[in-house]
Amino acid sequence: MSTPATPPRSLAEALRIRDDASLAELLRARPDLITPVPTDLTQLATRAGTRASVVRALERLDRFALQTAEALAVAADPASYEELHGLMSGDEGDPAVVTALPRALGTLREQALVWGGDDRLRLVRTARELLAPSPQHPSPTGLGPSVQEATAGMSPGRIQEIVGAAGLSSTHDSVSAAAALTGLFADRRRMGALLAGAPAESREVLERLVWGPPYGQVTADPAPRLRWLLDRGLLLPTAPGTVVLPREVALHLRGGRAHRATEPMPPALEPTAVHRPQVVDTTAAGQAYTALATVEELLKDWDEGGPTVLRAGGLSVRDLKRTAVALDVSEPVAAFWVELAYAAGLLASDGEADERYAATPAYDEWLERPAAERWTRLAEAWLTATRTAGVVGGRDAKDRTLSALGPGLDRSAAPEIRHRVLTLLAGLPEGASPSAESVLARLKWERPLRGPQQDDDLRGRLAKWALSEAEMLGVTGRGALSAHGRALLGAPAPAKPAHSKEGPGDKLPVHHVPVVLEPLSSAEQATASAAATRLLTPLLPEPLDHVLLQADLTAVAPGPLQRPLADMLGVLADVESKGGATVYRFTPGSVRRALDAGRTASDLQAFLATHSRTPVPQPLAYLIDDVARKHGHLRVGAASAYVRCDDDALLNEILADKRAAGLRLRRLAPTVLATQADPATLLDGLRTMGFAPAAESAEGDVLITRVDAHRTPPRTAPEPVPDGPPTPDATLLAAAIRAIRAGDLASTTPRKPTDAAAPLAPGGLPRTSSAETLATMQAAVLTGEALWIGYVNAEGSASQRVIAPIRVEGGFVTAYDHTADEVRTYPLHRVTGVAELADEA
Repeated sequence: MSTPATPPRSLAEALRIRDDASLAELLRARPDLITPVPTDLTQLATRAGTRASVVRALERLDRFALQTAEALAVAADPASYEELHGLMSGDEGDPAVVTALPRALGTLREQALVWGGDDRLRLVRTARELLAPSPQHPSPTGLGPSVQEATAGMSPGRIQEIVGAAGLSSTHDSVSAAAALTGLFADRRRMGALLAGAPAESREVLERLVWGPPYGQVTADPAPRLRWLLDRGLLLPTAPGTVVLPREVALHLRGGRAHRATEPMPPALEPTAVHRPQVVDTTAAGQAYTALATVEELLKDWDEGGPTVLRAGGLSVRDLKRTAVALDVSEPVAAFWVELAYAAGLLASDGEADERYAATPAYDEWLERPAAERWTRLAEAWLTATRTAGVVGGRDAKDRTLSALGPGLDRSAAPEIRHRVLTLLAGLPEGASPSAESVLARLKWERPLRGPQQDDDLRGRLAKWALSEAEMLGVTGRGALSAHGRALLGAPAPAKPAHSKEGPGDKLPVHHVPVVLEPLSSAEQATASAAATRLLTPLLPEPLDHVLLQADLTAVAPGPLQRPLADMLGVLADVESKGGATVYRFTPGSVRRALDAGRTASDLQAFLATHSRTPVPQPLAYLIDDVARKHGHLRVGAASAYVRCDDDALLNEILADKRAAGLRLRRLAPTVLATQADPATLLDGLRTMGFAPAAESAEGDVLITRVDAHRTPPRTAPEPVPDGPPTPDATLLAAAIRAIRAGDLASTTPRKPTDAAAPLAPGGLPRTSSAETLATMQAAVLTGEALWIGYVNAEGSASQRVIAPIRVEGGFVTAYDHTADEVRTYPLHRVTGVAELADEA
């Protein structure tokens, strides 16, 4: 096994000299490496070098760490720290790079993308292949191939001509000629002298290519300014009609820099205003109350069965528009509330033949909880949901429209970005709200886009949606993180602002303090949610038990109403306007609705008198009495349908009304009219004509039309779609590292050769006959020596183990397993073979 004094010769050896804490950081940063757990460190190193894993690791680097990896990809292999520093800071040096480079290099080492000491830094081969420049995949540095790479297919004679034109002595082969050119271009003094003699037009060509792309087109007969460069190797042909600026030439022209601009430090968050914390919390609490009211209104609107489910799943465009009108919001905002209710498990499809969306039984339980607890459940669902309402109305890969509640809305990065946006806000002083642009710039530095992702900045759009949704939900207030929002994240106490100037400031002396918040476990989230509930509770208004009746047939609710009062008032009156106070209007139709629900005029009068802080106005009392006097005077039953009334003059009036022609009524008796229409159609028609009929049963009793709320069968909330394997917890990391160390011990422990003619392959399992295995085990019991065995478990997984046999009987061996550090019993028929350990083991 390598030691720190011995330079590692491979990534596996570099991993072996790490301690457990360092391995734990690697596996925490790259959880795909332990899915499943590798058998040993060699397999871990192999997995860390696979293309999929390396791409995933590169995508999670910040901009400066990625720039450092890109610089290593164009440096020599291996490269020294001094060479890397020169590529990052250039000939003039950069103090910020000097400070930040050790951190960036430490990140690359921690994530097993770079290994080796400072004198021999090696980028893993897959990362070098991904980041190194090529004609198909230009490097983000804008550099081209090296002289050695660009002259690989050039004829020896042509290379010698270039060497002579550059003022160098001819060499005996192409390799040494390319090395001589490389030495010339890397020598600042000699290269400066060569370029000093270049025509001005030739230098202009180099200036156009220096920062990339390094490729250009030439004709079969290049112009003199190009011929001068081609003759001296300052441009080298790569294909017919194509030339490239060699990497060494570009680095000289750039002053040694691999990047035009390095970004060693993250962009600072720019607060646009600082508000008093009380203002932020009050504003956020008001938004939280509005969020609860909006979700309740949405599901109340769908109480009797909501919109139908599209054949492909989801909500139709027409139904989304209707929902937006009912909630008095825009369609994108309506889609957010619908998706939030779905994510919280309050809304689902009923699964019937005529499938519709409706509230779930969990909605009724949610309604019974205190307001702060109901908000916490919505906020938790929003934080972890991968379904993203912002993409509703867009197109999927097959150019199909994405609909609310439909498939294809999951964006795995959404929870992480929401969490990161709120974490950035948590690092600002209390009450400070940053500009959206500075938040987006910071996120882009932390996860720069690579390749095709640059054309679709999904992370930027997700961050914008996170900021707006947090404000609508009440996690933030006036753009600043609220106290209950901070508690929901489990963030520490905020920094105190330098001053509390209200509104925009010209130059606010506030600073961002980096805060690192890991995703919370279930138990930690429950504790954080309880803390958020405690902070939010005193900020929410208490439900009222009264309204203010007015003479214009309206009632004003000056705040949220207690649920029984709100439910009854919702039947007796129509909502006219919403806001800080809700205005209800009483109409003949709304009063008849209450009477149809089984209430009497005296019930309604008593209800209003009990719950009004003002006397019942005379116009309202007259309205209730007048509608009640007419209500039920006409009775409608099933004939198909009939109308009966003791007053035959009223029936004559109906027959004479031209609006009744569509009902095709005919008289069966002086007090009975019949029609082929169904009772519901007849009821609606008579009510349209201004009458107040009541439905009756076959026994002649008045039917109370109280529609039951439609509920789906019990449903679970949709599971978030994870963005790769979850981050392992401390328990899993400890077990995985222990298993990897044990497997590595078994695979690297020196062993005595079992057959000089057929030595064991590295990592191969020992193979011995059953008799040899049994005899070796029994001998080891007597001598107390340790053995190396191969073992296949019940699932067929093979492993290597180092054991000290204690007892062999009944087809089992009981031994102290050095790899597991415990006594275990193994069936002998599952042991593939045994081998004695070498004396130095």
